[in-house]
Amino acid sequence: MFGLIAATGPRLGEALGLARDTVDLREGLLTIREAKFGRARLVPLHPTVTEALGNYAERRHRLCAQPRSTTFFVSSVATAVLANQAHHTFNQLTTDLGLRTRTVRPRIHDLRHSFAVRTLIDWHRAGVDIDARMAVLSTYLGHVNPAGTTGICPPHRS
Repeated sequence: MFGLIAATGPRLGEALGLARDTVDLREGLLTIREAKFGRARLVPLHPTVTEALGNYAERRHRLCAQPRSTTFFVSSVATAVLANQAHHTFNQLTTDLGLRTRTVRPRIHDLRHSFAVRTLIDWHRAGVDIDARMAVLSTYLGHVNPAGTTGICPPHRS
């Protein structure tokens, strides 16, 4: 799940809310139904992400052929993963990896931000007209408009 967030940028709640029938491994496509503001969107996947999700799905089926949840990601007891469980696991992983210290506290949401920044850097290095592509990134991330992607707020009008 953390790899999916890092590679494609969904919000934690969107990743947790993915149902098995919304992850199309044949087409390499996610359908995010429970997005912010009630908006749904399609998220195309890179083939390596599709492969990793397929490997996870196979392992999940081997370990738990009949999960008690229809969510794509399940806990060790075959139920839906809750946000607090995801945060706890992420905190433990980042501590074990030496990434979390008293002064550095990575968050799951940082994976989403890193995805967006990496995309912009890659576009810049490739000579892509970033202004022309910003709406694409904004839509992909599920933002209402590109201003939400860039962090720039429209000027206040009196």
